[in-house]
Amino acid sequence: MNSFIRPRRLRRTGAIREMVGENIVLPKDFIYPLFIHDNDQREEIDAMPGSYRWDLNGLIKDVFRAWELGIRCIVLFPKIDDSLKTEDGAECFNQAGLIPKVIRKLKQEIPEMTIMTDVALDPYSCDGHDGLVDENGKILNDETIEILKKQALTQARAGADFIGPSDMMDGRVGAIRKELDKEGFTDVG
Repeated sequence: MNSFIRPRRLRRTGAIREMVGENIVLPKDFIYPLFIHDNDQREEIDAMPGSYRWDLNGLIKDVFRAWELGIRCIVLFPKIDDSLKTEDGAECFNQAGLIPKVIRKLKQEIPEMTIMTDVALDPYSCDGHDGLVDENGKILNDETIEILKKQALTQARAGADFIGPSDMMDGRVGAIRKELDKEGFTDVG
């Protein structure tokens, strides 16, 4: 046996095992995904058994429960009413819209909770795409980025701690970062 390959030497005592142990996962290490809609009650998400779209009051209670369990970060995903969906997804930067309203309420109720958001047009688009679509079905990358920047600013103004672009537009992360910095949101991740 090759004397250089002896992993057992790192398991010889409890103190050594603790010293070289790879990971300890604690509740504070998790980001809790939460799905929100503008209805008056929670509804189960058929495609994700055991997961729900929360109404605002139920969401607040669930976030308090998560805080008590030691979870310190949530990420919000909206289900926008179909009547608010448009080709340009303009509801995504409505300061009175669902996500900004939820962020402001959560920051009032649980100010220490870290709030991460999703930046993408698919929940707001009647086409269901992450980007704007021209009449030939082509995704318009640069035009979409302009809307994503507005969406990110709307979320930052509402109190989001982290902006999470999940769309697939080329150059959007740098463009959003630049816009946030330009508008004074240098501390928003």
